[in-house]
Amino acid sequence: MLSQLLIALIESAVNQVFKLSPNLHNLLSTARQQTLLIYIRDWQQGFSIVYTGQQLIILSTTETLADCAISTDINTLQQLKDPSKITQLIRENKLDLEGDLHLAQTYSKAFSKLEIDWEEHLSGYIGDAGSFQLINRLKAAEQTRIKTDPTLSSMFSALLQDELRVAIHPLELDEFKQRNRQLKADCAQLEQRINALLN
Repeated sequence: MLSQLLIALIESAVNQVFKLSPNLHNLLSTARQQTLLIYIRDWQQGFSIVYTGQQLIILSTTETLADCAISTDINTLQQLKDPSKITQLIRENKLDLEGDLHLAQTYSKAFSKLEIDWEEHLSGYIGDAGSFQLINRLKAAEQTRIKTDPTLSSMFSALLQDELRVAIHPLELDEFKQRNRQLKADCAQLEQRINALLN
């Protein structure tokens, strides 16, 4: 019940975006009446998306039949804004795709080219000056976040690795991987020797 309510809210929000960015209709015109199935592994939940020509319909589903089916985790799904990354993510085994690759690229391209003039839409509610100031403050906050994000990330990593010792250091991970590869090679050699002795 709760998941259906959440899906209905997401569908309503996405269809509001269609009203704010009319070029989405042109970008999704080739995807009309085709089903895109997205299975999110983290949530063990599937969603089917159909563009009717007027709006998007999003349904929770257990169906596996679709024109294009994507299976991935939530972090990888966020990277699909860039259509050129789809094939790279498939090669890295972060994304499974069956069916029409062009359909997935169409949706990816459409939402990556999403252009909403928030200042213009907000001016109807809070006036031109208020919307201008609000948008400028939001842009300044985003720039500040971009500047401080690497510093905070490195501080948090150092805290987890060095102080709290709950995460391993990248050098320790590399050493573990090397030892693991060496152990695998030694096991393969031992297996070959045993097979030679048995024969």
